[in-house]
Amino acid sequence: MVRPREFQEDKALEKAMLLFWEQGYEATSLSDLTASMGIQKPSIYAAFGDKKDLFEAALRKYIHEHATFFRRHLQSGDSAKEAIHTLFKEIVAQAYQDDRNRGCFCINTMVELAPHEPRFEVLTREHQLYLTVIFQETIERGKKAGELGPNINTKALANTLVVSLIGLTVMMKSRPDRTFVDQSVETVMQLLV
Repeated sequence: MVRPREFQEDKALEKAMLLFWEQGYEATSLSDLTASMGIQKPSIYAAFGDKKDLFEAALRKYIHEHATFFRRHLQSGDSAKEAIHTLFKEIVAQAYQDDRNRGCFCINTMVELAPHEPRFEVLTREHQLYLTVIFQETIERGKKAGELGPNINTKALANTLVVSLIGLTVMMKSRPDRTFVDQSVETVMQLLV
């Protein structure tokens, strides 16, 4: 007879996600995970597989939450231009408020694991493509509303916004001067004409 699990998988996965996000894959030991998640190694293996499988599950959870956050912010309000601007400003504001200076879990994974782990290369690339699609939808909405020019190359602009966003997020980990960041965001926004 199989014993029922004595922990809630989603809550345990949330704790693992936060720990991996904070420390990265290599710096997080199984002992760190058991302490953070409040469960023993056999329970981790039974519920999630090995450390890499647990990391992948945590990353997938983050990616889902991150994509939901982006979609919600970019679909809010009547102005596509203002939705994009607000999103960038909010990312900057959150980075300066976050004492842990974690950056983006997905981007951290792009840097740490994607170059030599194909499954994480694919996962992070898929997330970039998804964000590009969300930006494209927002730009198209702005073009239809007449607030963005009809000749804007939607795909190229969406790609540029994703690259800018990734660069901004990486840079925010070093806490650059706020004026430097704010000026950069305003310059990116000038592409939305």
